Amino acid sequence: MSIAVMIIGPSGSGKSSSLRNLEPDQVTLIQPIKKPLPFKSPGWRVRTAEDKKGAIFRSDVAADIETAMRSTPRKIVVIDDYQAVLTNELMRRSTESGFQKFSDIGRGAWNIFQAAGDAADDKRIYIMGHTQTDEFGNVRMKTVGKMVDEKIVPEGYFTIVLRAELINGQHVFATQTNGQDCCKSPPGMFDGMHIPNDLAAVDAAICEFYGLTQPA
Repeated sequence: MSIAVMIIGPSGSGKSSSLRNLEPDQVTLIQPIKKPLPFKSPGWRVRTAEDKKGAIFRSDVAADIETAMRSTPRKIVVIDDYQAVLTNELMRRSTESGFQKFSDIGRGAWNIFQAAGDAADDKRIYIMGHTQTDEFGNVRMKTVGKMVDEKIVPEGYFTIVLRAELINGQHVFATQTNGQDCCKSPPGMFDGMHIPNDLAAVDAAICEFYGLTQPA
């Protein structure tokens, strides 16, 4: 059973920049949106037919993403901008009437969340997405339609949910709920309510907590 982690936050809150200290040859980074990384990244190459060792795999198709998650031999998988997988599929099928498209989008999301938790035991799967706030001020992952929000409840598939925030000019991850969000992590895994937005440090803490061996 792999370790599934959800990281949520608005655009600009430091989700993508948290990858800056990871070693790209240890990571499969899935990008549903084609965009450069927000830090100097000479080692982060796009995977192509000619360069199969590239860290970055670009696709917004749920089935292709699930296949990449399950098949990569690399122990760290990051899906950035996950909400684009949902939104892009919805826009591609915007002319369709009825609820079938929402059922299909929901099934794709369910498949990805299942894959995040049932990959190899030493894999860590990080799914990053934007946030939405309801009329009561509660914050959760941004999705499309009630099928994903009400039937699947994304955060329920994750033991660890971190929230990217900007506090006093510093980008941090919240590790526990403030009462109006879905943040959570096992007690003792992280050193405090807020930690630096460093995914390499997060991954190291998770490996230490669960007794996993990181690559040298």
